[in-house]
Amino acid sequence: WSEIIVTMKFARATIVTALFAASAAAFTAPLKSRNVGAFTKPTWGPLQMSTAEAPVETSTDDASPEVMRPPINMPWESISDQLQTAFGYSAEEVQAYNDNLEGDKEALLKLYKAMQMARGFENACNQAYMQGKIRGFMHLDNGQESIPGLVDYAIKNGDTKYSYYREHTHALASGVDPGKIMAELFMKDGGTCRGAGGSMHIFDKKTYFQGGWALVAEQLPYAAGAAKSILLDRAMGLSDDENQVKQNVPPPEDDDRISIVFVGEGGSQNGRMAEILNAAAKDNLPLLILTIDNGRAINTYTPDIATNGKVYEQGKHYGVPGLLVDGLNAADVAKGGKAVIDYIRSGKGPAMLQVHTYRFNGHSPADPEHERGRKEEKQWARSEQDPLKAFEDKYINSGVFTEDELKAARKEILAEVKESVKFADASPMPPVELAKELEYPDAPDTDYNLKPAPEFAAEVNARTISPQQMETVTAHIEALQERAKAGEISIGDAINLAIHEEMLRDPTTTIHAEDLQAGSSYDIPKLTQQTYGQIRAADEIIDEGHFIGKALGEAMNGYRPIVELMNTNFGIYGMAEISSAGNTFATTGGQFDMPMTIIGAGGTAPNQALGAEHSQPFHAYVMGIPGLKICTAASPEAAYGITKSMIRDNGPCFLFAPVKMMKEAKGPVDLGKCAPLNKAALLHEASQDSVDEGGAVTVLTYLHGVKESQTAIEAIQAEGCDIDLIELRTLKPLDMETIAASLARTNKLCILDESTKSGGVGATISAQVSEELFDLLDAPVKRLCMDDAPVPYASSMEEAVVKRGSDLVKGVVDLCVGNH
Repeated sequence: WSEIIVTMKFARATIVTALFAASAAAFTAPLKSRNVGAFTKPTWGPLQMSTAEAPVETSTDDASPEVMRPPINMPWESISDQLQTAFGYSAEEVQAYNDNLEGDKEALLKLYKAMQMARGFENACNQAYMQGKIRGFMHLDNGQESIPGLVDYAIKNGDTKYSYYREHTHALASGVDPGKIMAELFMKDGGTCRGAGGSMHIFDKKTYFQGGWALVAEQLPYAAGAAKSILLDRAMGLSDDENQVKQNVPPPEDDDRISIVFVGEGGSQNGRMAEILNAAAKDNLPLLILTIDNGRAINTYTPDIATNGKVYEQGKHYGVPGLLVDGLNAADVAKGGKAVIDYIRSGKGPAMLQVHTYRFNGHSPADPEHERGRKEEKQWARSEQDPLKAFEDKYINSGVFTEDELKAARKEILAEVKESVKFADASPMPPVELAKELEYPDAPDTDYNLKPAPEFAAEVNARTISPQQMETVTAHIEALQERAKAGEISIGDAINLAIHEEMLRDPTTTIHAEDLQAGSSYDIPKLTQQTYGQIRAADEIIDEGHFIGKALGEAMNGYRPIVELMNTNFGIYGMAEISSAGNTFATTGGQFDMPMTIIGAGGTAPNQALGAEHSQPFHAYVMGIPGLKICTAASPEAAYGITKSMIRDNGPCFLFAPVKMMKEAKGPVDLGKCAPLNKAALLHEASQDSVDEGGAVTVLTYLHGVKESQTAIEAIQAEGCDIDLIELRTLKPLDMETIAASLARTNKLCILDESTKSGGVGATISAQVSEELFDLLDAPVKRLCMDDAPVPYASSMEEAVVKRGSDLVKGVVDLCVGNH
């Protein structure tokens, strides 16, 4: 062991040394020479120290390195031409943008300070990382300071901001407190997210800084949803109160909020980009897509993997204009960027901005940077493409600033950075109990019947729903309610009834679906768009990840989106978005609720003949996502009550309904009542005689298994046995109390499971029962689950994979006779 420990210590020391060497340049001033080929030891002047902590020896090799990605050296005249051609500005208007900044010394100094804050903060982060105060992954922004400069110059507090994992400087420029950001990186309770998010997940509700998202390009649809929320506010006449809760006060007449999303040029090649451009153009969203083009997808040279480097032109096909600017010139980025932002603010629709820049650091401090040309490019860029050095050279040489003025500004900023580190050091670690507290916004035992409706519902409905629309939907609701009273309503119609009742009860409720106008496959969204309009009831493109993502953005901004999946298996396209929905409340330290409800038909019925792709147990796939409440409903009553509760819940919920029973299963509904989201239902109780004779078994099942079990009861009783039939209406959280009460009577458990043997729902339940209720078992748990093989189309083969009522009869009898 001692040898292993010594080896580990040596390895750690080696790694730290390598990390320091790879990252030291974050503290290094740009080389004085502007000659691409001159890599000599720098001579330091007073302002050349503005981005440095200590000089670093560089190569004296006379051979010039290959510059794989040459600078674009874009003059303001080129930006002016683009603004006139693509955005319709006049030459005089463009000149005004130039004059407004170039003639305002105070604005220029503010721009410089914003860049210095970005550089100084990232340098401090790098040092803290080397000291072990920051852990996990960290991604620094050195060299790209013109982007936070633009944010500080042209983005307002009320604008929603969505960034990716390299977001420290974007948060700083958005007005997020530096001390809180640093404390978050230090995993402290005083951090923006109380230490729950970390470097890649900076959120700040006060400044509408909404991430910090770690999966590349996932933030794109979220930002589109946030932009849609701005339009919803205007259409509904709603706005945020001081706690960002919707109030019945319209936005001001001059409301010009936008949503801005940051993405790298590598991430811009993701398919989500095409989807967001389509959505933004279709709905005329107030959305800025800002592409940070540093030429590296992680560290790989982007042209090695992508042919379209002109990201700003991707919107042409959709009528979305774009602008390319040179990140070396921070003032030009600010001027051109503000013109683009003002275009969006004026109501003309979305736009794109591509900033050509260079990143001075590797992807992260731990990055070896072995990719082709990366080290040479980085060294050259520090010398020739530093926006801070370029700003200093330009405005000192032109006489706008003196060296002492900019040196004083730097000193002021570095003092703020030091204070942020001091605050982070002093902040306590979060309490261990916080982790469980952040699992759900609403406790599992919440009584949703007690949740009050918004007081403004009737007034908002009156001004947004016409009398004719209200008459039509009221008649529709009344007809469904009559069928419910008669016990003749289907599962699909019961869900539709619940949705209409809740959308009228709370006008912040929205819905997204494919084929929504036509009612989709099972009438779940029927008559929603015809009643509430396209602004609240959106027909969507055929990509579930896209509209689940937009729903997430709406949910972060005061709305309650419902997402209907035509088939729950299509949710596979949205796994990233569903996962992030589950994580958001916790990751943001409880700042952002996630009131999103996903509903769809799914599961695998015996002999359903849908083939493998439509027969996957998606309910099992999402069981491992933290923060989700997952329910099932095999009856109209369950579907109705659960739907109402989920829409009122402040966290993400997922309701699975049985695809082959959506129109077939009919029954009564307890109108107006919300169902619990943490309770199973005892549908049939074994006779006391069977219990006394040892012939009773607890059967747990859900979805189509409910029908299969109910039809098997008579056959089971004919064999001298009986069952407690429990419908698992909640898969997560699991109702162990009801299961325990039944097992205390029967002492035997059989699970008829509509998921696979490996990683299925039954596997989870069986393990939990064995761990927590072992003393109640007289026999091993009997799992009747789907085989791990894909579900075949042909019924002759399908019988070998999907379990049914006949399997349940045999399984129960085997348990009763001791045939384990």
